[in-house]
Amino acid sequence: MQLTEVSAKTGYVWYRQGIWLFRRNPLGFLTIFFTYLLAMWAVSLIPFVGAVLPLVLIPGVAVGFMAACRDTVAGKLVFPTVLADGFRSYGATAAVRLLELGGIYIAAIALVFASSALVDGGVLFKLMMGTAAVTPETLMGSNLLLAGLVSFVCYLPVAMLFWFAPVLAAWHDVPPLKAMFFSLVTCWRNRGAFIVYGALWLLTALVVSTGLSLLMDAIGARAYAFTVLFPASITLTTMLYCSFYATYRGCYGVQEPGRTDTPGASNI
Repeated sequence: MQLTEVSAKTGYVWYRQGIWLFRRNPLGFLTIFFTYLLAMWAVSLIPFVGAVLPLVLIPGVAVGFMAACRDTVAGKLVFPTVLADGFRSYGATAAVRLLELGGIYIAAIALVFASSALVDGGVLFKLMMGTAAVTPETLMGSNLLLAGLVSFVCYLPVAMLFWFAPVLAAWHDVPPLKAMFFSLVTCWRNRGAFIVYGALWLLTALVVSTGLSLLMDAIGARAYAFTVLFPASITLTTMLYCSFYATYRGCYGVQEPGRTDTPGASNI
């Protein structure tokens, strides 16, 4: 496995490749994404462990979605069952490593919310968990905006640690902590490309949501704005997930697990 350092403009390439990949099989990817949402909702209903189990499964599910992207590029059919690919296709060791990454991810998220709680007394965490109602009093009586900013800043290193860690653990047989380290180094060395990539997706989300809201207002259908914004947000999120595979191929120069045939790559 080798790391390829790319220029900042490669972020635009990843952005376009994610959209291109989604367009190759939009119905398939949307079905997989809705299956993911439904499965996570069902898991969350399990007594006692339902609040944390979805987070434990995220690394494994991430590998499943990456496998769907890989198979789509290869011209293969993909089905929602691919979401379990990380836990069933690479051996028991890989499955255990993905669960270990899930456990570490829970601890990292807990630290992120603990940081925000120092600012707003835990209001943001309660809103995210659904244990507090969104009321004007709640919003006005807390530093919710500052807490959100703190959470975002604290989550950035978490995202860098886990961006590539699941696929490195499953496809490249890398132990969890080492995979997290490699992921962090990869994201940092290619930070310019990731900044461009993130800015493009943020701008796209803002333009689409604002444009659709203004359109619904213009035609006098503001009350039905959600029926338009929801599918649009789901579609954009699925495209974003498809682009994750583009970042993997771009940073490691591989299409299939085990291949490291890109010229000019440097060892991590």
